[in-house]
Order: sequence, then structure tokens, then C-alpha cells
Amino acid sequence: MIDIETEATAWTDALADAEALVLAAAEATLASEGAVGEGVSFLLTDDQAIRDLNRRFRQQDKPTNVLSFPAPQNPERFLGDVALAYGVCAREAAEQGKPLKNHLQHLVAHGVFHLLGYDHETDVQADEMEGLERAVLAGLGIPDPYAAGEGENGRPRPIG
Repeated sequence: MIDIETEATAWTDALADAEALVLAAAEATLASEGAVGEGVSFLLTDDQAIRDLNRRFRQQDKPTNVLSFPAPQNPERFLGDVALAYGVCAREAAEQGKPLKNHLQHLVAHGVFHLLGYDHETDVQADEMEGLERAVLAGLGIPDPYAAGEGENGRPRPIG
């Protein structure tokens, strides 16, 4: 089951189909790992809410684009929660010259991959995770988000 809560109306003001975009990206990501039927909750929120979560759970007093909160193993097959901040995501999309809808779907895939156990702490991990993200996004008709080579070490790496 995929649950989506839109707390910040800026998401739907900018993307009337924001929830459908989240659902499509989440389903594609789960399917890519054979995890169809796993549960994930999404929160489309604002920068202040993400800042509060980031401060509380990661001891970083700043907003970020996406945060993932894996759930402990459970019989309900619930993987965890993913929260996305509108302001940070919109700003990044504009700075990187990408449509917001593409960036949203990329960050959804990124967050779900974290719930599935992937990380990007090392270059090897980052290469693996980015390859998985590219494959999911290609299936959604979204160009390679890493092709431009922006960001840290040539990677526009999501934070979450």
C-alpha cells in the first residue's frame, strides 16, 4: 500500500498531479526491486517541516529535499516513510534546469531506494544507487538526472 499525504498545497499548486506522480514513481521503484505490495507513506510538505524533521532525526538544522525513515521489519510489509520539501525541490529543479515533476519523481525513487536498503555514502554505493535510479526514471520517460554532472563530485546527489 502506498499512502500519500499532501501537507503543503504548494505541491499541488505547482503540480496538479503531484500525488499521481509520486504514486507512479513509487510503484516503478518498488517493482524494479520485486517489492510490489510493500507499504510506503509519503509526505509532501514544506521546507520548515523538513527542517524540523532533519533537526530532530539527523541533528542537521536545515531543510533538505528528501528524507527517508525506514521502518523496523514488520509483518505488515511496511517499508517506512518518505518526506519531500517543496521549496528545496522546486529550487533544485530550477537550478538544474529540470522540470519539477521529473525532479519529484527522481527524489521519490531515491527515497524508496533508501527504504529498500540502498545508500550513497561511498562512490561504489552511489554508482549502484544512481544506476538503479536511472533505470527506474528511464522507464518513466525521464532523462538521466545525473547527465548534467552538477553537484557534489559531479553528482547532483539527493540528500535523503
